[in-house]
Amino acid sequence: MKNPILVVCLVLLLCFAFACQNKAEKAELEKFRAQAKIEEQNMTLVRKMIEELNKGNVEFLREANAPDYVYYFPSANPKSMSTDEVIGMIKANMESFTDLNWSLEEQVATGDMVISRAIVRGTHTATYQGIPATGNTVEISFINWCRLKDGKIVEEREEADILGFMQQLGMELKPKGAEKK
Repeated sequence: MKNPILVVCLVLLLCFAFACQNKAEKAELEKFRAQAKIEEQNMTLVRKMIEELNKGNVEFLREANAPDYVYYFPSANPKSMSTDEVIGMIKANMESFTDLNWSLEEQVATGDMVISRAIVRGTHTATYQGIPATGNTVEISFINWCRLKDGKIVEEREEADILGFMQQLGMELKPKGAEKK
């Protein structure tokens, strides 16, 4: 009689242990699914931003960016920029390169970050930063990092080949002359 009770207790204990383990696994899986959903939503917003820029809808940035948004582009500007300043910069670029087009090449999300590699192409049809229109078609590859919170972009960092871009506009890089003694 003691053996069947012992066996039943052991079976119940094992069932309880497996049931608890299954609940923990389900909770972990749900946590993973929730994070994957947020990451997909974040990537969708960044893709939408590029689509809107290609339509000429720069004002979309006001919708996509958080009120405390900040943009860094150290290879072109040492100062951080607000949404309004970024909109102004993009509008000026669109005036100088009337057929600007952004092409998303790769994108990955991890946590609250979306990292994209893209190419922007355009024809230099009007003065750009004091450089008269050349008619040259330019292509600039860049990497963009967006940090998002609550479905809005709060921070954006970008790096691009500005030297290559300037060379495509006809600028030359020359070494400084030897110092005279």
